[in-house]
Amino acid sequence: MTLFLVRHGRPAIDPARPAHTWELDPVGFDDVWALRESGRLPQRAAWFCSPEPKAVATAQLLTESDVGIVDDLREHVRDSADWIEDFPAVVRRAFAEPHLSAHPGWETLDACRDRVVAAVTRIRDVHAREDVVLVGHGTAWTLAAADLAGQAPDLDRWQSMAMPDLIRVDD
Repeated sequence: MTLFLVRHGRPAIDPARPAHTWELDPVGFDDVWALRESGRLPQRAAWFCSPEPKAVATAQLLTESDVGIVDDLREHVRDSADWIEDFPAVVRRAFAEPHLSAHPGWETLDACRDRVVAAVTRIRDVHAREDVVLVGHGTAWTLAAADLAGQAPDLDRWQSMAMPDLIRVDD
């Protein structure tokens, strides 16, 4: 079984709304279709995604298969509509102190990791004999990939991730 962690396509950013409400930007549809046509995703797999609109739309553009929506695959919770000018610096601070909330209204990265890894583990246990594609988010996938590999999160990879992007985890 191979696990494919797909980061959603480019969102339509609205600084007045929390990121978890953002839709997929139609300007980025071609990038999602390019990933679909790249041959990097399996022909047959179990598909699941985060409930966030940008993840659901990305999954719908990537496959004709049924896609299960799993609430615990949502991104690192950032229940704040505050626009953060130096967002990467705040996320890096969150990774440096994962037991603390890096910004008011933010989930700790420890809590995010525990939630996402538990969901990924449940899905992998049920679909142990087939490939699995999960469509979600950069921070969540950085945490999950590191935990599954028994390594520290790779912040350089997090910062360089494209929208969409793919992390492949082989058993």
